[in-house]
Amino acid sequence: MAEENLYTFENPEYRKTYWHTCSHVMAQAVKRLWPEVKLAIGPSIDEGWYYDMDAPFAFTPEHLEQIEAEMRKICKEKLKLERFELPRPEALKFMEEKDEKYKVELINDLPEDAHISFYKQGEFTDLCAGPHLDSTGRIKGNALKLTACNAAYWRGDSSRETLQRIYGIAFPKKEELDEYLARIEEAKKRDHRRLGKELGLFMLRDEGPGFPFFLPKGMTLKNTLLDYWRKVHKKYGYVEISTPIMLNRQLWERSGHWDHYKNNMYTTVIDDVDFAVKPMNCPGGMLVYASEPHSYRDLPLRVGEIGLVHRHELSGALHGLFRVRCFNQDDAHVFMTREQMQDVIQETVRLFDEVYSTFGLSYTIELSTMPEDHIGTVEEWERNQDILKQAITAMGKDFVINEGDGAFYGPKLDFHLADSLGRTWQCGTIQLDSQLPERFELEYVGEDGQKHRPVMIHRVVLGSIERFIGVITEHFAGAFPAWLAPVQVKLLTVTDRADSYAREVAARLDEFGFRCEVDDRNEKIGKKIREATLQKAPYMLVMGDRDIENKTVSVRHRSGEDLGAMSLDAFAEMLKAEVESMEIK
Repeated sequence: MAEENLYTFENPEYRKTYWHTCSHVMAQAVKRLWPEVKLAIGPSIDEGWYYDMDAPFAFTPEHLEQIEAEMRKICKEKLKLERFELPRPEALKFMEEKDEKYKVELINDLPEDAHISFYKQGEFTDLCAGPHLDSTGRIKGNALKLTACNAAYWRGDSSRETLQRIYGIAFPKKEELDEYLARIEEAKKRDHRRLGKELGLFMLRDEGPGFPFFLPKGMTLKNTLLDYWRKVHKKYGYVEISTPIMLNRQLWERSGHWDHYKNNMYTTVIDDVDFAVKPMNCPGGMLVYASEPHSYRDLPLRVGEIGLVHRHELSGALHGLFRVRCFNQDDAHVFMTREQMQDVIQETVRLFDEVYSTFGLSYTIELSTMPEDHIGTVEEWERNQDILKQAITAMGKDFVINEGDGAFYGPKLDFHLADSLGRTWQCGTIQLDSQLPERFELEYVGEDGQKHRPVMIHRVVLGSIERFIGVITEHFAGAFPAWLAPVQVKLLTVTDRADSYAREVAARLDEFGFRCEVDDRNEKIGKKIREATLQKAPYMLVMGDRDIENKTVSVRHRSGEDLGAMSLDAFAEMLKAEVESMEIK
């Protein structure tokens, strides 16, 4: 990183330090206002910071305004932050005298040889490893905002104390804060849970938390998306399979999932044998490959599956379609020789490029390396990590390293998609695996007539289909491109004299293969247009007496543009071209 950017938000470490210091300023402000509040922990996070606190009252928006005002005073005071260390007995005594029981517990849990450090700013001192800015004056008081307050369990344990978690955000300039808050407000308008309900896409019910219900329009959207997935994968030489939703324990032990993933699996007993509902499709894919002999001429063998998987997620983690307990995963496995690895990885990235560009999504790549909980030798891991690096570097792709976050069986490339608001979502992944082929004793006959072990990649491009639908719903704000929209055309009648003509036009559009709805209610046309616009259908055909007489349709785009009267055939040709080009407009 350039020297001039070290102390700007361009540097993620500086940004983290800035927000961490803000958390201390917030804690100091709270203690000034309400000394009886007990402090827990206050880390920086991906966007801002939070601090968990134990207060004898519930924080309200009015309380947050008071805290913000006090924080601004502390920033103006330009208090120096000073680090010091204490031996364990003195550190415990220091926090016991302050009656900070959560800090005492944290100190007791530190290793015997730990350096117990504190940071002091004015009258306020906090247990903290740091680092921090050198002065509260570095923080711009007019560019900070407390954004929310939620309940949180101490140390994430539901059997422990319930605390209050206050979130905040800050920037070096007020303009940056204003831009961020505007983006957050826009994100609220685009919330896929709200749009999913308004557009009739899906619903969530208490009878099945984390198990989404797709409604007719949502199924149209989902099936259209899957039709596109199948078309692209056929182009790249994939065959499609389907594997059972439930398989026995022996299989999951063989794959390693029983040891490494059991807590996230739903299990049952059938005929006195342990079974598990599949949390991923990989082991079934191994059995399909092993079901018949293979030659080097068969490789690379590209096998795709839209598999319904189930994972036990904590109830507090569930969030619309973004975090669910059952979802369809567009899994695929490519079996190959070692000599084919780089070419296959690059081919897969090109497939990703084609799919993501269709939705107007850019991405960044993260290379995740060997975790502590892994199978296979260090040498195998390093070799596979180097292959992933070489493959994408040769394509001119940049990447960052995410240390220790690989799958338990191999390193991976994660693709983080940027939506229209600049938010990122991890969807695609390419995981390089030489472990499961070994565990399942997969083989192919090489050119030398001898048996060899293939290697493979696990990969998804959309990831969870449900989650991807949530992402693109917010990305497009529910205004899906014409090829993907559940309803492509809304037919609106001006008077009841146009009802039969509207149904005739709808039948013709159906013959053309377009998805349409007729609104022939006895309502004013202005109201029909407003409601159709809210439903975000790409096109509205307004039909009155003149249209009946001239055998035309008056065309409006959902953007508000009036395209005027045209023949039905002309409109159909225009829409057909837009759908086939998969244009975003």
